[in-house]
Amino acid sequence: MRVTIVGAGIAGLSTAWSLSKLGHDITLIEQGSIPNPLAASGDRHRMIRRAYGDADGYARTISEAFDSWDLLWNDLGVSHYANCGVLGISQHAGDGAAHFRTGLDRMKFEYELLDPQEAAGRYPFLDPATFRYAYLDHDGGALFSERIARDMKAWLKMRGADIRTHAKVLAVDAHAASVRIDDDTIIRADRLVVTAGAWTLQLFPALAENLMTYRNAVAYMEPPADLAHAWSTAPAIVDIGGDNGGYVLPPSDDIGLKFGAGVHKSRAPDPDANRDAAPGEGDSLRRLFSPPLSRIDEYTVTEVKTCIYTFTADSRFFSKRLGNTLVVSACSGHGYKFGAAVGRRVAQALETDDDTMLARWLRAEAP
Repeated sequence: MRVTIVGAGIAGLSTAWSLSKLGHDITLIEQGSIPNPLAASGDRHRMIRRAYGDADGYARTISEAFDSWDLLWNDLGVSHYANCGVLGISQHAGDGAAHFRTGLDRMKFEYELLDPQEAAGRYPFLDPATFRYAYLDHDGGALFSERIARDMKAWLKMRGADIRTHAKVLAVDAHAASVRIDDDTIIRADRLVVTAGAWTLQLFPALAENLMTYRNAVAYMEPPADLAHAWSTAPAIVDIGGDNGGYVLPPSDDIGLKFGAGVHKSRAPDPDANRDAAPGEGDSLRRLFSPPLSRIDEYTVTEVKTCIYTFTADSRFFSKRLGNTLVVSACSGHGYKFGAAVGRRVAQALETDDDTMLARWLRAEAP
């Protein structure tokens, strides 16, 4: 079967990887480079974690995600994953970190509970006077997304995939499974898969009733010199507590300390607009992390990167069949961690024509 895939983020790359292993002919089209720094799958590292609050379906599915990443590492011959653990920090009852802990309890996932003094003793960048408790899940950490994309591209090339970068798709014929790219070339296939992230609505405007796009930014930080070692051995932080949805990825393997926060996002109808960081944007993001981090004014913003995410109203993955075209979209910034598993499931659906099973899996519904 000839399959064209539009969009080479993690979902598109993983779908190409899975289909290639099954013997299909793959054409992969990406409007930028691979990795594309402006795409939702861009940036240097992304978190993978078991904590999912009340989304028990995704908490169960994460085991399949870990297994799928292991299969990918086996094919690539290298692992781009740091199992540094994942920390939650609760500042007050009912905050995001407490919500995640309740989900871990309900799913019977093991973790280590730490009182404030014990947590600050291990992680001296924390201010123990500002939070109720912390908890450490030893299973989880950082996926190195840029390295994953580069190696997947190289693997696909070795397998004979036709990879077209800097080729923007201008129009799609969903029933004919064909696309027209910006040099007016028409590319035809038996099946078409669109994993274009925030650019999906440019190709399928009618899906605006299902998908919304948001701009967010992350900031890379240089910590105070005396805290650098503590950060270099720290876990990822899934939630700093409070109300801002702050998270942290620690420095690892020449990749810096990264801060991000859910409250920092804003609607972005045009994914190509407003991609430069605004003056002071990194500093405003930095200040969200005190509490529970101490001495936050001593951290230096070294870089701010913007990203565009596609959201669904119910925070579940989205798929829709249109003729011989399958559109697949993540549901928020958390979609990356499932990327390898999504590709395998999409490939299976293309072989079996079982759209219902794919949709149920993507939505993490009980079988």
